[in-house]
Amino acid sequence: MKEDPYRSIARWYDKLFESINKGLRLLGLRLFLPKEGMAVLDVGCGTGLHLELYRKYRCSLYGIDPSPSMLEIASKRLGDSAKLHCGDASEMPYEDRSFDLVIAMLALHEMNPTTRASVIREMKRVIKQSGRMLLIDFHPGPIRPLQGWITKLIITLSEIAAGREHFKNYRHFMSIKGLPTLITEHGLVIEKQRIVSGGALAAFLLRAE
Repeated sequence: MKEDPYRSIARWYDKLFESINKGLRLLGLRLFLPKEGMAVLDVGCGTGLHLELYRKYRCSLYGIDPSPSMLEIASKRLGDSAKLHCGDASEMPYEDRSFDLVIAMLALHEMNPTTRASVIREMKRVIKQSGRMLLIDFHPGPIRPLQGWITKLIITLSEIAAGREHFKNYRHFMSIKGLPTLITEHGLVIEKQRIVSGGALAAFLLRAE
């Protein structure tokens, strides 16, 4: 069984990163307002905080994540209100065109290039024809002073601390100019976008061509 890189940090993750992540989740929520009964999939759902936000709108909740430690926390948080799956998002166990909204927040930069491409293809596969994809991740800039510099420094230090493989994948993600390049490569169309934190973070609401 593959080692869980979040095993030692899972119980501390939200305390360390919630102050930044909460604002990003709310930003994504405003880009695509949820409706009751809407089917929402969170790719890389982690501790379930993002899905918890959509639970308030009585959406049907689904989450997939490769970390048993993170999913254990998500399961305690969400109970029976979400269907959580521990596994690889490059081979998702969902039928074609199942979801109204598929989210990947701060997840794609962690993946190696091959896995990243497979995950985006899978996300496209499971979105309904009328559905949307919400991608939130680090942005290549331009980085503006002073907020952008500070945010970029925090991001870089966090990625270094996450380990060699993680940092390698992050560096590749940034070298290809992040989400804008992936959006073009995978034939996705930008409906809305927000660049925040001095150019260091971005959210894109997308549809498939």
